[in-house]
Amino acid sequence: MRLEGRRYLITGVLTKDSIAFSTAEQLQSMGAEIVLTGFGRAKRLTDRVAGKLATPVEVLELDVNNAADYPPLVAALDEKWGGVLDGVLHAVAFAPEDALGGNFLQTPADSALTAFQTSAFSLKELGRALRPLLVRAEGGGAIVGLDFDATVAWPIYDWMGVAKAALESTARYLARDLGPDGIRVNLVSAGPLKTVAAGGIPGFQTLADAWGKQAPLGWDVTDPEPVARTVCFLLSDWARAISGEIVHVDGGFHAMGTALNP
Repeated sequence: MRLEGRRYLITGVLTKDSIAFSTAEQLQSMGAEIVLTGFGRAKRLTDRVAGKLATPVEVLELDVNNAADYPPLVAALDEKWGGVLDGVLHAVAFAPEDALGGNFLQTPADSALTAFQTSAFSLKELGRALRPLLVRAEGGGAIVGLDFDATVAWPIYDWMGVAKAALESTARYLARDLGPDGIRVNLVSAGPLKTVAAGGIPGFQTLADAWGKQAPLGWDVTDPEPVARTVCFLLSDWARAISGEIVHVDGGFHAMGTALNP
């Protein structure tokens, strides 16, 4: 698959071990142009890791919870790429510490709302803001978000799990409303990976250990590339008839009813 001449926006790049960074690498290797986003003090991390890509890229300011950041972002992309954007990766999620780690019953409303706004509502905001650019993409624009299976309750995941359920529903409604513009919206439900985001989940190793027992294909928690490649497929026009879908990239874990025999 080649993506020469295609233009993509990648959010959520903080370190080299992230799905977002691996996606950026893969897109560049296929010939695409990319721009990253970052915000606040964390933007320094994005600037630094952007320098580790094969081709230097621009990093634009975007706090997905700040409505004021969207117009300058759209204007910058409009100027850079002539008003056309082929796709965007939504790789943003956050829940306060008291919304994770077994605190489900004690979590205050403000923390649950923060998890929802950052992890789910922001997908709608990103799609709404970038719609004028995505609608001009040849063959249709694409929005891809990163998910963690929200059909079941997980240990320790708590209100982030609820936020991911909201993300899944948001993606379906976005697919409904943006589909007439030729814009498709899909999610990739990945197995657990040792990323910065995972480091913020107390007891993350509990989830990681479960994959070693139940994924029939096995699962490497240090390798985001299989997930990134699937993201690239969904961002490409090879997936031009797919929308409202959740693609599992988890070694087959989700399809098994229980842990496998050794």
